[in-house]
Amino acid sequence: MNLFSVQSANLNHVFSDCETFVQRHPVTGYEHYRQWVERVAAGESGVLVPGKPLLLAETSGTSGPPSMLLSTKETNSEFFLQGVAVCLDAMKKAFPATERLQLTTKFFYQPIFRQSKAGIPVGPNCWAPAASRMLLDLYTTPAPAFQVASERDALYLHLLFALKDLNVGMLEANFASSISYAFSALQEWWQELVEDVELGRVSPRLHIEEGVRKSLDELLRPDPKRAADLRSRFEVGFRGIALRLWPRLNLVLTVDSGSNQIYGELLRQQCCEGVPFYSPFYAATEGLIGVNLWPTEERRQYLLCPRSMFCEFIAEADLEDDQPCTVMMDQVQEGQCYELVVTNASGLYRYRIGDVVKVVRFYHQCPVVEFQYRRGQMLSVRGEKISEAVFLGALKRAVSQWPGAVIVDYCCAESGILGQSSGGSDPHYQVFLEMQGVRNLTEEQRYKLDHCLQEDSAIYKSFRFKGSIGPMRVHLVARGAFLELHGNMMASSHTSPNTFKMHRVLRRKEWVDFLLGKIIS
Repeated sequence: MNLFSVQSANLNHVFSDCETFVQRHPVTGYEHYRQWVERVAAGESGVLVPGKPLLLAETSGTSGPPSMLLSTKETNSEFFLQGVAVCLDAMKKAFPATERLQLTTKFFYQPIFRQSKAGIPVGPNCWAPAASRMLLDLYTTPAPAFQVASERDALYLHLLFALKDLNVGMLEANFASSISYAFSALQEWWQELVEDVELGRVSPRLHIEEGVRKSLDELLRPDPKRAADLRSRFEVGFRGIALRLWPRLNLVLTVDSGSNQIYGELLRQQCCEGVPFYSPFYAATEGLIGVNLWPTEERRQYLLCPRSMFCEFIAEADLEDDQPCTVMMDQVQEGQCYELVVTNASGLYRYRIGDVVKVVRFYHQCPVVEFQYRRGQMLSVRGEKISEAVFLGALKRAVSQWPGAVIVDYCCAESGILGQSSGGSDPHYQVFLEMQGVRNLTEEQRYKLDHCLQEDSAIYKSFRFKGSIGPMRVHLVARGAFLELHGNMMASSHTSPNTFKMHRVLRRKEWVDFLLGKIIS
């Protein structure tokens, strides 16, 4: 730790080239920084970064306990200049209709920030309505609605004001899961929402402060014609509903790669059928990682931004090493997978962020990558280490052989988390699926998933053949179970709806118990 602190404090003076930097500075993880971040939170200035940070940014905790990282003016500026500006230009060229004077429905929420001992804000590192006041006129949701603290009530208001506007041009959210949850809520609430449009009011069941309610009611007028039109369109069904509600809708702007891939696929197949999608960024709490310069391509590929953060790469074979060797951006090989190691302007040096990416090609000598998985979200009951990418590939292949079945959501758990109640002596996976088009799972369908995973993972097949790993238990859960789980996860953490990602491997027994209580087959 002393070596780390001395070198980090004098980084600019000691290291003038990559080779010296790699030789003298260790690869780091969050524990290297914890005590320094605590000193910053307590008010000490000039620790890790000059002066004080703008924010102590909390990670979402998808693959472990949340961490606090420093967010500075420099990292925010780089995100805008190399991320937002570049992607807006790519979007304009690929989808010229997005330049029309139409409002956007953006599903984002005011996060709750707390204060450190020194008064530094602590919370998610994401765009928030309070920090975007100059942009709020671009959105269908009026400014008073962003004062509503409840995610559920705020979502209702997003939908209400979107439905009033026939000419919505774009749907936007940080992640496709937010848009998927919005359409799930729309299926549940559409009759009440149409009634509010008809009467020109905000539903009395919403828990909203009187001042906010009054401001919102003043913006509404009875619109029976629009209500009748909406009612007729909803009664047709929800496949392709987005274009029926908003016939001039040009684009869905949201990240639909990685753990959000299934939500993007579901939306394109169902509610947003016929609407193009653009997944603009690859980013993390640590900073901007990559931008998607190819909006119309089906595969989500991101050009790494060499000036945003300094990146190194750990070969997939070396992921378990404490101090693995790294290669530089000009040394990675096409077709290989690597964990990212970053050095940024917010006090992180050779920091393992836990993301594993695949290099798929090069653009002007710079790597273009596809996200693969998070190291902390791997299934492993016997050391087999099944990644999210491998499991999802097997799941999609299995479900493609179940007639009419569509994945809504899924997650897994290792049997050890349940103790004696796991339902089998051999270690195994508990798999929870929420599906459309399936009411019961046959034993053949359950086995098909296990079989597909054996085909995709030789080590899993070997353990299954030897009996060291038992057959997976595949459960079908009730409609809306994952939306409830999302609410429970949000309530037990400081995560913002803007940054929430569903955990694909559950590490808390109470969440597994919740889904066990939702099993219908």
